[in-house]
Amino acid sequence: MTPNPRRDAAKLPAGFGRLWTAQTVSSLGDGVSHAALPLLALTLTRDPMALAVVTAAGTLPWLLFGVLGGALVDRWDRRRTMWGMDAARAVLLAIPAAAAALDVLSIPLLAAVAFLLALGGLFFDTAATAYLPDLLGRDPAQLERANARLRGAQTAASGFAGPPAGSALLALGRSVPLLADALSFALSALLVRSLPAVPRPAASARESLLRQARAGASYVFRDRLLLGLALRPAVGNVAFLAVETVLALFAHERLGVGAFGFGLLLTAEATGGLLGAGIASFLGRRLGTGTALTCTATIEGLTILGLASAPNPYVAGLALAVCGAGMGATMVLGPSLRQAIVPAHLMGRVASTSRMLAMCAAPFGAFLGGWLATTYDLRTPLYAAAGLLLAMTAVTATMTSNRRVETALRNARPQADPTEEVALQTTST
Repeated sequence: MTPNPRRDAAKLPAGFGRLWTAQTVSSLGDGVSHAALPLLALTLTRDPMALAVVTAAGTLPWLLFGVLGGALVDRWDRRRTMWGMDAARAVLLAIPAAAAALDVLSIPLLAAVAFLLALGGLFFDTAATAYLPDLLGRDPAQLERANARLRGAQTAASGFAGPPAGSALLALGRSVPLLADALSFALSALLVRSLPAVPRPAASARESLLRQARAGASYVFRDRLLLGLALRPAVGNVAFLAVETVLALFAHERLGVGAFGFGLLLTAEATGGLLGAGIASFLGRRLGTGTALTCTATIEGLTILGLASAPNPYVAGLALAVCGAGMGATMVLGPSLRQAIVPAHLMGRVASTSRMLAMCAAPFGAFLGGWLATTYDLRTPLYAAAGLLLAMTAVTATMTSNRRVETALRNARPQADPTEEVALQTTST
């Protein structure tokens, strides 16, 4: 992408600060509940299958309603959807908090809460993804800056501060972390409600919801650039879940580290993620967005290869930190580009389709990692993940080239006419 100094120097609008604060507060609450819900489940049962039900419940909404949720977001007012979902999640968390205080908490209740929280997150995240380009006038440089700040704050809040806070609050009482998360959602809802209104994309109420959902999915699969942007996180999730499945055991048996050392390895990866998010815009300007995405994907594959062959935890920590930096930059550049080129009336569906592909791919990675480790060796899933990442990079490099990116940005329009949706679906770059 050709740099534009005037645009780079432009300040983000005041409304973005409120959105950033709202998502940071909400991410902190997410980190609290991410640690608290499994720990609460452990106070009720030691049955691994029961614990797995609570964990799995949080992934089901994206698998069941991902594309349909995007179609609904494209029909609804996005700001209202965001604050409504956060307000609903704040009220929802009061139920298990009361159950915990009254000592009637149960695994089915926790699973239902995890499912509904994730369902609210589906609508909030999709609406926020669609709202941001409208707030920023679909300016590619501002979108990169904004997504870098959002990604960095999310990593710091949900990855660093939230989990230990959740564990500490749980020591004060089983209902305390749930109430803290409810408060974070309530504050986020108030902040989001104060955001400036943006034009609501016109949507055809006559067309069925299912048909609109198919149109959004078709738009992704028919556009090679968008397909390349969607394939990377989908294939990446297979690879990274294969690694994550065996990483704790690998660290213990091959690197000789205990629970504290394993925590430090994860911290190294999160720290790299913060750095990567911070330098993403710089990489996009210097290399072009397409080349930068190819470079970060290559780095991810090579660092997982380095992790697989790491002789000690120091090398492993360095590999994870560099891998985290590549992931952090990718998670800024990819969504920013998508927000800049997708018509407003399709943004919710395109974002949810891409996210659903990534979520559906994750279980395959977990199964692959467990099977390879059981059948062969603990290092085998890591080598396989590295090979998968590098192969994906080779396949998608031409799909997300600088030439395609620049053409898409030139052809992008601030607001697409919904009557042209059929023609847009057949566009192939």
